[in-house]
Amino acid sequence: MIGHLYTVVIDCPDPDELAGFYEKLLSLTRQDDTGDFVVLQNAAGTPVVLFQRVEDYRAPRWTDPGRPQQMHLDVMVTNLDRAEAQVLALGAKLLDGSDKPIGYRVYEDPVGHPFCLITPEGA
Repeated sequence: MIGHLYTVVIDCPDPDELAGFYEKLLSLTRQDDTGDFVVLQNAAGTPVVLFQRVEDYRAPRWTDPGRPQQMHLDVMVTNLDRAEAQVLALGAKLLDGSDKPIGYRVYEDPVGHPFCLITPEGA
């Protein structure tokens, strides 16, 4: 095992508004709200969904390749360097500017979907 799913991160123009929708839809509660990020948690207190503000947001359009889905996974790991070696061996690629020693790093999967490896310091 490299890590475990920590959150699903969804791009949006207004995190507060979209989080309000999903709070009701999924019976979740707010764990954190910075204005640019809203984290919803389950009944156990585990972060489940994070909404992040994106400037110039363009909504996805189902089946339109020019307007693809806009979300990524955060994967919690205990050691970024060890997890990085493992995901690179699986075919991931470290994205430019994301070589942080602690907290998180951003990668793309073998077909280009972004995902983050994070440590508790980055959560």
